[in-house]
Amino acid sequence: MRPARGQRKLKVGGMGPSKPHGGTLVSRIREGPVGEGLLSVGISQDLANDVENIADGIFSPLEGFLLREDFESVAARGRLANDLPWTVPIVLDVDGATAARMKDARDVGLAVNGTNFAVLHVEEAYKFDREAASRGVYGTTDEAHPGVAKMRSMGEYLVGGKIDYHRRPEQTAVRRLRRTPREMREVFERAGWKSIVGFQTRNVPHVAHEMLQKASLNMHDGLFVNPLIGKKKKGDYKDEVILSAYETLISNYYPQERCRLATLHTEMRYAGPKEAIHHSIMRKNFGCTNIIIGRDHAGVGKFYDPFASQRIFGGYPDIGIEPIFFPAFFYCRRCLSFASERNCPHGAEFHEQLSGTKLRNMIMEKKSPSEYMMRPEVFRILAGWDNPFVE
Repeated sequence: MRPARGQRKLKVGGMGPSKPHGGTLVSRIREGPVGEGLLSVGISQDLANDVENIADGIFSPLEGFLLREDFESVAARGRLANDLPWTVPIVLDVDGATAARMKDARDVGLAVNGTNFAVLHVEEAYKFDREAASRGVYGTTDEAHPGVAKMRSMGEYLVGGKIDYHRRPEQTAVRRLRRTPREMREVFERAGWKSIVGFQTRNVPHVAHEMLQKASLNMHDGLFVNPLIGKKKKGDYKDEVILSAYETLISNYYPQERCRLATLHTEMRYAGPKEAIHHSIMRKNFGCTNIIIGRDHAGVGKFYDPFASQRIFGGYPDIGIEPIFFPAFFYCRRCLSFASERNCPHGAEFHEQLSGTKLRNMIMEKKSPSEYMMRPEVFRILAGWDNPFVE
């Protein structure tokens, strides 16, 4: 597969939603309450979201937290031990004393705020090499990287095994658009879509996002906008802001019969190219046949080359979802349209760059961006917040 900075050659038209990763859509949903008398281990809400993602098949083929062989293979090769593409470890970390109690108990309740919602069937507890794992997943051991910093703070043991999920959290404003892969596949089937383009985002939409989404719709049946809801770094947009902004944009500027919006509840890892693969696998499980991969996908700071997240797909010809590559966009005042270096002959003096930093500064100062940067309806959403950013 030849890496390119422009849009990749597309496979137009398919046979409907893609097959799940690994061939089968996992379900670990179980009826009834968690059994009584279990050892209970408290975990964060972010990790609880990922337990739910395992149960619903968003992380297919995973049925639980990674065992040592799979963890080490993912960190070293970006693949499970059976060679299936997988690039981000899904793990439960604990201290040594807790690991020993969990191994003795075998079946352990997983709890948030003191309430068990799932059961982990413990198969293995093992130590791991933080440096090697950081280098393998994030490409760096620099603690300035948020993913590396998190890995450094983890307990010394990882506990692996399958999970059973018994109790979903209460409905909230940000969960109201959460959907499972089975639900979205039914939606796509009813719509008659044969090719479905997924779009991952942790940002509010600016006009360049809209342009590349609509460019994809020119050659595919449907668009699945799937914002990431969960823990993010300081300075990223708040979940409620992202959701409201996209609802407003889609209701005003998108063909309603060709676009669907649902949320994905997991945390950002900021793993750049490795996370681009991870994002693609999740959207494949939702049924997407394609995914948009733009400039600096899932990047942070200066840790990754802007197009590393496109080049990595050359090593994953068996991933089972077709990426769509786009270059960086700008507005050309001479062309009177959005353009890129691939189709615009004019100099930089005619280009209006879509700087995320510039946009954030304007939002904080309540200065309305130009119509080439952000739709006015979306800006009004942002202007209604004292601070729309994570603090």
